[in-house]
Amino acid sequence: MQDLDLHYTFEIGLILIMLAAGVTAIAKKFKKPYPIALVIVGALIGLFNIPVLEPLKLFITKGEIFNFVVITLFLPALLGEAAFKLSFSHLKKNKRPIITLAFGATLISYIVTGFLCLWLLNFSIPAAFVFAALMSATDPVSVLSMFKSLGVNKKLAIVVEGESLFNDGLAVVFFKISAFSLLTYIGLGIQGAGLGVWEFIKVISLGVIVGGALGYGFSILTKYFDDYPLEIIFSLILFYSAFLLGESVHASGVIAVVTAALVLGNYGAKIGMSPTTKLNINNFWEVTALLANSLVFLMVGLEITRINVAEKWTLIFLANVIVLVSRSLAVYISLFFIKNFPASWKHIINWGGLKGSLSIALALSLPRDFVGREDILIVAFSVVLFSLLVQGLSIKPLLSLLGVNRKTESYKEYEELIARSHRLESAIEEVHKVKKNLFISEPVSQELIGQYQRELAELQDAMLLLYEKHPNLKAQQQIILKKHSLYAQHDAIETLAKEEIISNETADKEQELITNQLVKLE
Repeated sequence: MQDLDLHYTFEIGLILIMLAAGVTAIAKKFKKPYPIALVIVGALIGLFNIPVLEPLKLFITKGEIFNFVVITLFLPALLGEAAFKLSFSHLKKNKRPIITLAFGATLISYIVTGFLCLWLLNFSIPAAFVFAALMSATDPVSVLSMFKSLGVNKKLAIVVEGESLFNDGLAVVFFKISAFSLLTYIGLGIQGAGLGVWEFIKVISLGVIVGGALGYGFSILTKYFDDYPLEIIFSLILFYSAFLLGESVHASGVIAVVTAALVLGNYGAKIGMSPTTKLNINNFWEVTALLANSLVFLMVGLEITRINVAEKWTLIFLANVIVLVSRSLAVYISLFFIKNFPASWKHIINWGGLKGSLSIALALSLPRDFVGREDILIVAFSVVLFSLLVQGLSIKPLLSLLGVNRKTESYKEYEELIARSHRLESAIEEVHKVKKNLFISEPVSQELIGQYQRELAELQDAMLLLYEKHPNLKAQQQIILKKHSLYAQHDAIETLAKEEIISNETADKEQELITNQLVKLE
């Protein structure tokens, strides 16, 4: 294996991308959560000796490679993409549950997990609280992808995503304090507690300052350009510079990225981005996030098979129980004081608090001489695997059981009317076709067509009454219709430009107007 052979590294990367893309495409085709499919495929590749993939396994499962790819290469992109799309108005509307979960639940989970590890697993103090920090981070990618496909309430999705964005930053801070400073702070007593709290506040605050300053600066920069490829590059530079600068000044790079992306996506988009630019930046980062997530989850599957669980089953079982108990206490205690928050949502947030790549990457970043490192790796990898496979695969049935994805009665009635109308329209079309091909007489065919048309008229009257009772149904249909008409207009302009009937300049101008209307509909 040649560590500095760039051609070899590129080949390995291309094989990984092709494999990840193939599994993701198949999972999406069959409407299954692609992160879980990738973890399973990665684990199978890791378990079985497949000669053509052995170089890939050897390369990816190097701790340094995995740590670099997840934390430095992909984490800023994933955090930036998610934060850029979140609006301040949505965060403001849901600030209480998001703040309560991101700060309160993360802290409770960290403390409870740490003390239970001391008591039940006999871990040292640093090892117990390092593991607690690893388990405080949530990775809801697969859960959110299911939310989207099932049409789950938007507010619930925002709360889950908001918690994940901010608690990742806190978990990283807890991890660094636990791994490198906790014993020192404990030894100093009250003074040490004060120093620990100050370090926590300083790291978070400095991350907000760095991210806010960079986000504001790049937002001002976008005012002077109306060129979306260039502004995509600006966003790319912003996300990575916020992370790297934050880390270099001993702040939270994660918090810096989230803050910078929130500022750019809200303030920057308002003062310096046209709707076309924002749409294209969103599309770019959506593709980037899909690729990054696909690669990360495949790598997680490959990495998990490296752990040696021989004679560690009791440790693994207790670790999973500890994490589940801690998460439950954290969610239910922190949300107890939030009024009008459905109990079913609490259950989903609790069970949907999956662990992912960040937990594994942080565990692998522990120094080789860290006391208890091997046990931490074993339990961390095992909990992540249980979380993704057991919790991830059972979240959809849980949504159905709790009725979270249940459609309203009005929507069910609407679907029934649509189904019956489509049946009758297809029947009328078929009668016309049979009449022509088999020479059925007009009186015979017209009698049946007339019957179908009367039924169809009754259904249309029922649909009008339903629209009067539930205007939002009509509005949704109008939006779908407008979107498709705008797509057709976009294609028509493109055809005129290709045929050189209109100039490219005119085509660009017209297509920008169409894109702006699409953005407004979104």
